[in-house]
Amino acid sequence: MTKIPQFAVSTLSAIALAAMAASAANAASLEDIKKAGVIRIAVANEIPYGYVDPNGKALGAGPDVAKKLMETLGVGKIEWVTTNFSSLIPGLKADRFDMVAAEMAILPDRCKQVLFSEPNTSYGEGLLVAAGNPKDIHTYKDFASNPKLKVAIMAGADQLEMMQKLGVPDANVVTIASNADAISTVGTGRADAYAATSLTASGLAEQGKGVEVAAKFTDPVVDGKAVRSWGGFTFASGNEELRDSVNGALAEFKKTPEWNEIVTGYGFTEADVEGSKATDTAALCGGA
Repeated sequence: MTKIPQFAVSTLSAIALAAMAASAANAASLEDIKKAGVIRIAVANEIPYGYVDPNGKALGAGPDVAKKLMETLGVGKIEWVTTNFSSLIPGLKADRFDMVAAEMAILPDRCKQVLFSEPNTSYGEGLLVAAGNPKDIHTYKDFASNPKLKVAIMAGADQLEMMQKLGVPDANVVTIASNADAISTVGTGRADAYAATSLTASGLAEQGKGVEVAAKFTDPVVDGKAVRSWGGFTFASGNEELRDSVNGALAEFKKTPEWNEIVTGYGFTEADVEGSKATDTAALCGGA
């Protein structure tokens, strides 16, 4: 391995620190946003978490709650930005939007790159398979035990890390750009299943022909624990002021029946509702 000169290491460190400082400086505070009269919020067109319908209306558990929070905070207008899931964090870093309402899972690696609100939702896992489930797939571990099976995963999604920890070879993974590609990927046999959250899999099964949700699905157990994800709103690193303002409004809104109606209206179960209150972002970030 080539040894990097100390001056080069110092220079690279300085560049990295400067980039982080620039990102923090560019991030709009709540006061800036209120003066401008608009906040830019991104979604990844993932039903039921956050998406924009054909009429241009933002919907989903993330956007509907975000709308209420912005009303509370005195922000008059939301400019919705749609992008691929894998572009959400880079977009925040590049100041292309002020906040993400995609119910992105709060994970330690992500916490090192961006800021998360406290959890807004919680959700389990699922699989989208071909109609009739001809390969008899019921768990993520099936892709580790059967080398002939291929599983599709959306770029940037945390299901990839789950598969890796379960021992699924990289050769068994098919990466797709968005959830919209999952139906054709499974329907045409390019992959035998699509790994996603249970709500995403159910939503896709309702939209497409020739696919269904894997019945008798067994939740993956990773590092000795059954997998459950917690989704929150996301902000640029260094923008604690906006994150904290949203957290304050979110804490109060989660005490209301309206918050419960929003999330359960998008298919989240009462177990999901209670699960969203079972932990906090500090624990989910693991001290990152």
